[in-house]
Amino acid sequence: MLFKYCFRILFSCFFISQYALAGNILCTKNVSPIVVFDMRYLLEKDLTDINNVEMVWDQLHLVSTLQGIVNRNKPSLFIKYVKEGEICVDEYWWNKYRKEGEWLSQRDTIQLTSLMDVLVYFKKDIKGLVVYDSDVPSTSNVASSIAGIEDVIAVRYDSTPNSLYQNIKKSDLNLKEVVRLINNDGTSMFTGKGFLPGLNIRSSGSVKNDPYLWFIEKYMKLGRSNTKYGAYYIDQYWRKKPLCSVPNHHTLTNHDFFVSKRAFFFDLSPWGDEPATDDLNQKVGTDLETLKQMLLIAYKQNKGIDFCYIGGFPSWAFKYTKHAEGMHDDVPTEWEFSKIISAYNAFKDADAIGYGALANASFWQHFPLEKEYKQSWVSRENLINKGYLDEDGHLKNNGKNYLIFYVGDYDASSWITQRTPTIWDDSNRGKLPLMWCISPVLQERVPMVLHNFRKTATKNDYFASADNGAGYLMPGMLQEPRDISGLPSGLNAWAKHCKKYYKKWGLTITGFVIDGEAPGLNEEGLDCYRSFSYNGIVPQKVPLTYLYRGMPVLRADADVNEEPKIAAQRIVDRINKRNIPFHWFRNILKTPTWYIEVMAEIKKLDNSIELVDAPTFFELYKIYLEQNPKAAAGLLE
Repeated sequence: MLFKYCFRILFSCFFISQYALAGNILCTKNVSPIVVFDMRYLLEKDLTDINNVEMVWDQLHLVSTLQGIVNRNKPSLFIKYVKEGEICVDEYWWNKYRKEGEWLSQRDTIQLTSLMDVLVYFKKDIKGLVVYDSDVPSTSNVASSIAGIEDVIAVRYDSTPNSLYQNIKKSDLNLKEVVRLINNDGTSMFTGKGFLPGLNIRSSGSVKNDPYLWFIEKYMKLGRSNTKYGAYYIDQYWRKKPLCSVPNHHTLTNHDFFVSKRAFFFDLSPWGDEPATDDLNQKVGTDLETLKQMLLIAYKQNKGIDFCYIGGFPSWAFKYTKHAEGMHDDVPTEWEFSKIISAYNAFKDADAIGYGALANASFWQHFPLEKEYKQSWVSRENLINKGYLDEDGHLKNNGKNYLIFYVGDYDASSWITQRTPTIWDDSNRGKLPLMWCISPVLQERVPMVLHNFRKTATKNDYFASADNGAGYLMPGMLQEPRDISGLPSGLNAWAKHCKKYYKKWGLTITGFVIDGEAPGLNEEGLDCYRSFSYNGIVPQKVPLTYLYRGMPVLRADADVNEEPKIAAQRIVDRINKRNIPFHWFRNILKTPTWYIEVMAEIKKLDNSIELVDAPTFFELYKIYLEQNPKAAAGLLE
């Protein structure tokens, strides 16, 4: 059997070579070919059938952990899987950078059509298997953590004759089981009783939490896990409820990047006032205590200087909310998790439900970005020439209301990657000035997306940062006192972290600061943002207007996402109730066409409202504050 697999690969290589000689593929000497594996066949599986559910889970988990290993140092394995509507997102990005002169244009490829062929091809790069327990869901996340650390691929133990585990065992691959998270006889190693396996530490009483606590002792405390990266993705509990969200929201394809970084994986409730909804027998708050323990270890190992980059988002449709018979709503659960991680110098790249799936980040992380992507600011002389200011530089009293849209939400690598074809590529982009608010930290997982935006932007496309800078956290939780963690201020570390990204992408505006249930920004917090976002910020918990040491601060207003006519009426009604001429509205995943239609409706209702570009808006607002002491002092409401 092994000979047969090797023969297939040798034949494929021979075929590719001959094709290349014919001039259809440009060869690059001394560079190994990229293996392309199309896994879209799994999207066609009926997830009401448990056998299909297990096939989808097992194959994608194995391949994602494999990708993390083989793509760690170079782009070697690319899969096609994630779709948005009828568009294969992975194919979209692949085709874009296969064009002549682009990054992948001169790379040879090998198309493999079976999972076993893929395993044979990369067998030399892996050290074996980590086998986890079907009956203890959290062991799947622990397996992903171990996969990156030990260079082993994750497979679920299953005694069924045709399971993936059994097929691997029967094959000629001879992959040894390096780590088992299940007893040799197939019984559970983690029982929530007695002591943690192989350790003189008592069980937490929670079958769910014990595998994480075991991992903490065996790997995290020993410095074997890279605590600069964490991954918050649903564990194999997904197998019980695969239809709670879109079919790809097992988010297994998101694992590869974090496996490549040797990150720690977890799926824990942020709530300390109820048992986790997937582990009702646990002592109240057990999940939260385990989460805090992981975050504190990360903080200490990162010396309070480097932030922990967490990919993922609460799986609110599956767990921890009223959707799963918990006590809490969706947004409060999002905010509670954000609040907790912020207290330990961690932020999230928010792969939220709906568009949460992302594939090939371990591959794309090698994309070569330019040193800097600069943007220019508007001068006051230019504003005079455009008629916004008089000759003395004063804001003209022309009865205008100036409008800016927060074009979001792009605080997640998965969301921006999936929606580029349907939003950024809209043929009407460039016809109106739009402030695209994108977290610059997305360059870590999807650098090719951010590069594409900059290279295809029109003069009307301007970029600011999404919430809340270079990553989504709640900055009020960086300020002392930090009651959740008791740690010293993280503001200096956050400023240092953000400055690097803001400089690279030419950013000087933070388009939205989510305060949630955290404290608002105090003077130290405002000083922090002033050091990298000096042209403006838009928080929630601030006065309506404020000028802080030269930095304009405007309080965030309403979310507006309805169809254009209703949206326009809401905007006009809101503007008419406010006694300032500067107005900000947040919109989520809206196309340039939507903005054009909204502005057309607004003009019918109130011709005084003018949509302006971001530099013009924030510079005019700053001038307004300078010339209105009461507004600058935050005394208007």
